[in-house]
Amino acid sequence: MKKDEKYRLLTAQVKSLIAGETDPISVMANVSAAIHEEMGFFWTGFYIVHGDELRLGPFQGSVACMHIPYGRGVCGTAWQRKATVIVPDVEEFPGHIACSSLSRSEIVVPVFDTAGTVRAVLDIDSRDLNTFDEIDQKWLEEIVKELSI
Repeated sequence: MKKDEKYRLLTAQVKSLIAGETDPISVMANVSAAIHEEMGFFWTGFYIVHGDELRLGPFQGSVACMHIPYGRGVCGTAWQRKATVIVPDVEEFPGHIACSSLSRSEIVVPVFDTAGTVRAVLDIDSRDLNTFDEIDQKWLEEIVKELSI
């Protein structure tokens, strides 16, 4: 099955899974699990905004960094820019925070509240270089629009 089709089905699954749910932690837990299971990524999870840092939220994968400062690493940069960041090779990203040496490429998608404030970021890592592209960006941005955080 092509990636676009997998994401289309995943997005429908996520919408159904979280319909009517109001607890943000539960929603993030199931969304990260659904993405991780369907797409087979190395690490899939959320970091939640707490003051001037991101704190580890629900995730699937190996242990992770627990605190990320605003503007630092890929996650902090996506938060600062208020935009999705795709990194084909994490070793070439200035200021990359290496939570795992196995991570090779990454995509981070900001999660906004209704006022347009970033409340969290969805962070996905791959063991392979150049994993993420505009298809991932399009569908992951669609999925996080469904979250009420």
